[in-house]
Amino acid sequence: MLQASKQWQWISCAKKNRLLLDLNEDMQLCTPYKLRQLTDSTFKNPYFSLEDAAFYEQVYQYLVQFKLWNPAQLCQISLNATAVKFQLKPVLAKSWFFEQYTGSTPSTEAVINLTSKAQSGEFLIVEHSSDASVCINLSENFQLDDNLSLVQFEAIRVLNNRVHPLLNQHIHSKIA
Repeated sequence: MLQASKQWQWISCAKKNRLLLDLNEDMQLCTPYKLRQLTDSTFKNPYFSLEDAAFYEQVYQYLVQFKLWNPAQLCQISLNATAVKFQLKPVLAKSWFFEQYTGSTPSTEAVINLTSKAQSGEFLIVEHSSDASVCINLSENFQLDDNLSLVQFEAIRVLNNRVHPLLNQHIHSKIA
């Protein structure tokens, strides 16, 4: 696991119109989040905070249990989740893209399944409230409908009645 450092800084890159995380002299993470999506605090306090570091490590340790991703992928997922949680403005719910979950098994994990008219895919819940959850797309590309898609790690808010549990046999089939 890449250890968080007080030297890490969030960078608002006008050239790329993206939020970057400067990890060291040789490494930067380019997020899919555009500058207009960022909170004002991103511009005022660019340092990776203790709160950022704690959340990053919590997400990393949670995801490692699934044994689905290599350490570099875990780091990338965790850092993008941290950016969404602390650097993005609130996103509006766009639940109409997703089918309601009508099953009886409740979702108890933060890695969930969402199903659009075009496909099903895995998402990570970054923030949860009683009505809705902010999630990031874990697939390379997730087709919402014929015209719209989400790039990897793009955030979307959905009503909780759209959240499908990730079934254990699905997880085990990916591990094998």
